[in-house]
Amino acid sequence: MNEIGGYIELDTYTGQMVHDDGIKLNCGRNALAYIIKAKNIKKINMPKFMCDSNDKVLSENGVEVVYYSIGLDFKPQIKDYDGWLYIVNFYGQLSNEYIKSLGKNIIVDNAQAYFQEPITDIDTLYTCRKFFGVPDGAILYTDKLIEVKERDESYKRMNFLLGRFERNADEFYQEYVDNNRVFKNEPLKTMSKLTENLLHGIDYQVIKKRRTQNFTYLDMKLASINKLKLNIPNGAFMYPLYLEKGFEIRKKLQKLKIFIPILWPAVFNICSEDELEYDMAKNILPIPVDQRYTIQDMEYIVNMIMYYSNLERGK
Repeated sequence: MNEIGGYIELDTYTGQMVHDDGIKLNCGRNALAYIIKAKNIKKINMPKFMCDSNDKVLSENGVEVVYYSIGLDFKPQIKDYDGWLYIVNFYGQLSNEYIKSLGKNIIVDNAQAYFQEPITDIDTLYTCRKFFGVPDGAILYTDKLIEVKERDESYKRMNFLLGRFERNADEFYQEYVDNNRVFKNEPLKTMSKLTENLLHGIDYQVIKKRRTQNFTYLDMKLASINKLKLNIPNGAFMYPLYLEKGFEIRKKLQKLKIFIPILWPAVFNICSEDELEYDMAKNILPIPVDQRYTIQDMEYIVNMIMYYSNLERGK
């Protein structure tokens, strides 16, 4: 019997949740682990332009990995392949029509395209904490089910989110980093009650609109200096600005407390300096466009980038 009385806990939210019909798991790595186990995958083709977060999952499951290159359009530079093809939808730049044209045995990583619809009969995974204020959580669409016996718990991972809400990010940044590291060793579990509840309390339409508007504004202002030709995704992840000396501009922006991450540092270990992926990892500036920011924030970022970009070009 449930407890009756005592103090009131966090309210239960009943709003509509995007991807409520998917399989709810504890993290993106384990969404991949689920597919590997369910479909007995033994060989997979992975992009070089990626973090090392899946390495342990792949090695523990005895999966042979073959790396492939991508182009400036983020599309895979591979035609014939054995085994499975892992497609990362970088910055939401790959359309469903294009993905469907790639063939069979495809896994789509939509960690950077949360608002893009899954494709029928193509295994697709989403990561919740890249878009929303939750500590964990992933969604998986697949046609092959396996039993997941244990449910995750998230209450011990909430401090950095609660702290960031009331204070500056730098006070809790190490906790955020530590939380990301936890999932390298976290076993496959279903999504925690806490995370699922929070996802039912989100106004997805407001978030989708804000992200799209911010991305659109940045592209209008920065497309002329961007080495990438971009599509505007609904509910964008970040705006990828590829500059000749992006790495130097990133350091200057950091001094202004405009924090632009290097999303895939593992690329520097996989690729040589003369490969496209190395330069992209180094010089693409993933500019935040999320729901915390307004067009006025985007205008400030643009002004600072244009100022430093002109300095770098000697203007």
